Parts: sequence; C-alpha cells; structure tokens
Amino acid sequence: MTLLDLIRSLEPAQLDALAERSGTSVGNLKQIAYGYRLAGPGLAINLDRESGRAVTCEELRPDIDWAYLRNSSTGSEQSAA
Repeated sequence: MTLLDLIRSLEPAQLDALAERSGTSVGNLKQIAYGYRLAGPGLAINLDRESGRAVTCEELRPDIDWAYLRNSSTGSEQSAA
C-alpha cells in the first residue's frame, strides 16, 4: 500500500491521529504522498510502525538500504579491537 492509498482510506480524525503519532503534520504527509517531499528516515520508520507496516520504510525510501539496518547487530556482539 502506498502512503497516498493509506491517506485516502482514512477518515480525517484517523489521518490527524496518524500524523500526530508519527510526529508530523497532515500537510507533510500529503506532500510526501504526492511526491513533493521525501520522508526523512525517522519519519519513514515512524510511518512503518504507526501504519502497522501497511506503508513500509522500503516503499517510502527505496534509496535507503533498510535490509542492512534490519539485519545489523546491536553492537553488543561486536568484538573490541
């Protein structure tokens, strides 16, 4: 599902709530959905989470290597040099 599809499926109050939970405005969501702006990495993560993965980071920002980030260690497994 694209962000535009999601926005179109929501009632105004639901869209307001999604924007608030994601840490942005409805206007910014629409700018991203219509391709006038890119979602920052943090917003892409927030939208992925808050949409229940209906809209994914990969769909919002295909230019970022999300697979690398999803598979990277937390740092506790790295050995000291």
